[in-house]
Amino acid sequence: MAFYSDKVLEHFKNPRNVGEITNADGIGEIGNPVCGDMMTFYVKIKDNKLEDVKFKTFGCGAAIAVSSMVSEMAKGKSVEDALKITNESVAAELGGLPPNKMHCSNLGADALHRAIEDYQNKHKEAK
Repeated sequence: MAFYSDKVLEHFKNPRNVGEITNADGIGEIGNPVCGDMMTFYVKIKDNKLEDVKFKTFGCGAAIAVSSMVSEMAKGKSVEDALKITNESVAAELGGLPPNKMHCSNLGADALHRAIEDYQNKHKEAK
């Protein structure tokens, strides 16, 4: 059985920012067909800041914990700073992940980045 930090277990048992944002400014979806994890991130952006971040994740405990941590790390940040959130920084913030679960941190950061890119693409079209 994989060893999880107390922080991973806390975010798995009590995930933050779960749900959808109605009329989200950006939506990012990603999945890993090998392990079956699926994540969708929703962002609401105002004055270039992530005013709200929510997610829905179907996956293992690590995937849920990663999604929760990514949402906390991104909320309130500027778009540019949120795009700097990396797979490594998410895993580090959680106190590490077992090697066989590191792919979960990749999914979380990537889904957030896709949601922001979706917002940016829509914003370009609106100009």
